[in-house]
Amino acid sequence: MQSSLTPFRVAVIGGGPAGLMAAETLAQAGVQVDLYDAMPSVGRKFLLAGRSGMNITHAEAYEDFVDRYGVSAQALRPALDSFGPRAVRDWVHGLGLETFVGTSGRVFPTDMKAAPLLRAWVHRLRESGVQFHLRHRWLGWQDGALRFSAPGDDGAHGERLVRADAVILALGGGSWARLGSDGAWLPVLAQRGVAVASLAPANCGFDVNWSGHFSSRYAGEPLMTVAVIARNAHGEEMRRQGQFVVTQGGVEGSLIYALSAALRDQIAAAGHTTIWLDLMPDWSAQRVAEELARPRGARSLSSHLQSRLGIKGVKAGLLRECLSKDQFSDEAQLAQAVKRLPLRLERARPIDEAISSAGGVKWEALQGTMLKAAPGVFVAGEMIDWEAPTGGYLLTACFAGGVAAARDVLAWLTPR
Repeated sequence: MQSSLTPFRVAVIGGGPAGLMAAETLAQAGVQVDLYDAMPSVGRKFLLAGRSGMNITHAEAYEDFVDRYGVSAQALRPALDSFGPRAVRDWVHGLGLETFVGTSGRVFPTDMKAAPLLRAWVHRLRESGVQFHLRHRWLGWQDGALRFSAPGDDGAHGERLVRADAVILALGGGSWARLGSDGAWLPVLAQRGVAVASLAPANCGFDVNWSGHFSSRYAGEPLMTVAVIARNAHGEEMRRQGQFVVTQGGVEGSLIYALSAALRDQIAAAGHTTIWLDLMPDWSAQRVAEELARPRGARSLSSHLQSRLGIKGVKAGLLRECLSKDQFSDEAQLAQAVKRLPLRLERARPIDEAISSAGGVKWEALQGTMLKAAPGVFVAGEMIDWEAPTGGYLLTACFAGGVAAARDVLAWLTPR
């Protein structure tokens, strides 16, 4: 028996997680789906994210999970309520793959890889009738039709016009342009009258003006078991413990990414910002001070640091880098610095190096997921102005956004 929606044809533009999930939801409802992507294959950024372990979602308490989306938590909540972490795991299981919860609460496919999941997903999409149109770069509209730059029968690129009953744009943000997320859609939508915010790096590293000596000696060194203290948007201190890496020109890594939204915005407002490092987060300030105050005899202060506190290598290098000679030689000031070492961040790394991006279509430009300025055009995924930390939060919101956009399309088409 055919669905009443079978005569409708929907164009999904963008073959990342949000677009693929939207296509699947529509196809399951009986809609004819054409999926367009500018790249030679879909899911390229998805595959890259899975190179170090495919973190698909997170298993923490649901209210805590939603809170990870910060100022956009309430706007995203309806989509997450409909397709949240448990639904993501069930969906993976439906593809024939098992999942497990890591010690940090992160959820992974059993084999930790993205490629088997993507292959199974694309196979199921093709079997459900989704038509894939690759190397089709969306350029905007012409006389109500979608404009694409696409290869012709002779292989040469030319323009192609496509008409659809509804459109879902899932074009990603502005990071990793070589994988297809280049943000080229933003001026197209702005010209259409859609309210948009400029794209900015999220989950990104930051530049620090290291000395040549420190940079040459410690670039690439990980800082294990440290805490970072920073200020949030309200000026209140927040503290996170974990690890990050010293780079040639700054800092990056999971601990820095978790704080990057606030740090980026502070730099945009003031030109720079400061974080404080606790190099011994499991020790109290009193214990650090007492150990450093012990007699050191003929030992150098560096040897004393290593002997009493176990501080050596890059941690010791940071103390020398960030303190004056007099501060380093003063045991009381040195003890304070071990627990609260100031580090000035100059700028966020370029957006193309970031894991994800902030900015995009503003929430006020939407009615549900449909563009108020373009009825019948819906958006999903990183195109919308939200951001999230790594740890499965990005992917879950993209999956949920794809489902939400597809369901909004179905509701919009049904009366027609």
